[in-house]
Amino acid sequence: MRYSSIIGRKREIEILERIFKSKKSEFVAIYGRRRIGKSYLVNEVFGKKIAFKVVGTYMKDDDKNYETYRQLQLAHFWDSLCLAGLDRSEPKPTCWREAFLLLRKLLEALRSRRKVLFFDEFPWLAGPQSSEMIAELGYFWNSWADSERNIVLVVCGSATSWMLDNVIHDYGGLHGRLTETVKLAPFTLAECEKYYKKNSFRLSQYEMCVSYMALGGIPYYLDKLRSHLTLTENIDNIFFADELIHQEFRDVYAGLYASKERYVDIVKALGTQFYGMTQAEIGDAIGMKSGGSLTNLLDNLRESGIVRGYPRYGKRRVETVYQLIDFFSLFYLRFADSKQTIQKRMWSSIHRTPTFYTWAGDTFELLCIEHQQQLQNALRVASIDRAYCWSGKNVEGRGAQIDLVMESKAARTDYLCEMKFTEGKYGITAADENNILNKIDAFVGSPMHRATHSIQLVMITTKGLAMGEHTGIVNQVITMDDLFK
Repeated sequence: MRYSSIIGRKREIEILERIFKSKKSEFVAIYGRRRIGKSYLVNEVFGKKIAFKVVGTYMKDDDKNYETYRQLQLAHFWDSLCLAGLDRSEPKPTCWREAFLLLRKLLEALRSRRKVLFFDEFPWLAGPQSSEMIAELGYFWNSWADSERNIVLVVCGSATSWMLDNVIHDYGGLHGRLTETVKLAPFTLAECEKYYKKNSFRLSQYEMCVSYMALGGIPYYLDKLRSHLTLTENIDNIFFADELIHQEFRDVYAGLYASKERYVDIVKALGTQFYGMTQAEIGDAIGMKSGGSLTNLLDNLRESGIVRGYPRYGKRRVETVYQLIDFFSLFYLRFADSKQTIQKRMWSSIHRTPTFYTWAGDTFELLCIEHQQQLQNALRVASIDRAYCWSGKNVEGRGAQIDLVMESKAARTDYLCEMKFTEGKYGITAADENNILNKIDAFVGSPMHRATHSIQLVMITTKGLAMGEHTGIVNQVITMDDLFK
């Protein structure tokens, strides 16, 4: 079935369609960063097939007023039951056990062959002290819903750490009960291009890249763009003209009940070091010991797609570096989270200045790395065994760093990638050539290079290379156009 209102999400749609056609009860957990489009996907795919839907409500200071929080969620659950057809003469639930008994009563009265239940913002529905709700949901599923063989239960949540700890990796009543887990990712550049065309934007691919480097592939932020405005005007409106942008940044991390302020601390620390920090460096920056608690926080940020952990080779031992990869957060921390005057902070005063090109040069590298599959396709490489950052020294002791090395054992090749952002074709200078040759020499002499592997120097640029006397050192060229494929 075609869903003209949905951009991309082919794999996710196939999963949801398959579970609806299944001959057994299905329990699906969908998670991902806030604003990524989880609710929209479920509502568009299932639509009127949803027999019962309830949405959790976020409350500040919830852990200090748990009973108030609990009763509010139960009240919303009750209202949703009544909207789905439950007789209002039924007694209102005072606990989650009673709530799920009423849900069972509602579903038993429905004649539909397949019954879809949608628990949206599930972490907020369960609350910070969620053991009661999770236990009763487990009992509801194990004692009745699973054996009915016609129930589809979909739970969604933006609080990734909570979803992982209490649903996906739960060892209580929900252990082993999930039949599908869906992690929703941002749009790719190609999917963003489809969005723009569908909504009458006539942006160049160059501007689409700039937009992606500011907003990421987050549907919610793309929906804030207006086609009658220029991209510069749109960015001004989103980041600089509305003071609510500061709350939006914090809302990205809202609902992470345990240590939610710590997540913001970590992200802000990483925002000061574009190429990332080790766990020990992060711990020092936020005043937290580099141990299990910090590891758990970083793992949760990584699962949510906010942070990536990547290996950096070249020193005595491999280092795991954590890098902030959420484009919205990176842009906000670099430009909008500032005490400068509004006039100095407007994007229209920054665009096409040296400050802009420094930011674009850094962020274009991340954009390329986040589209590694497209790079691999452009290189016509069937498999990449590992992708990593490398730093070291040549025999003369001169330092060198390569931000992306892709190793293919099948091709017996190490692809050393140089990424450059320009408005036109990039011209390699004599200084560039010397710098690149130094990097290659240093890498070839390192333990990371296998003697049986060849070296390919790959230049990734926006518009390609300007032909000149120094272009001969490049083996392959990937352009911005390849990132959209």
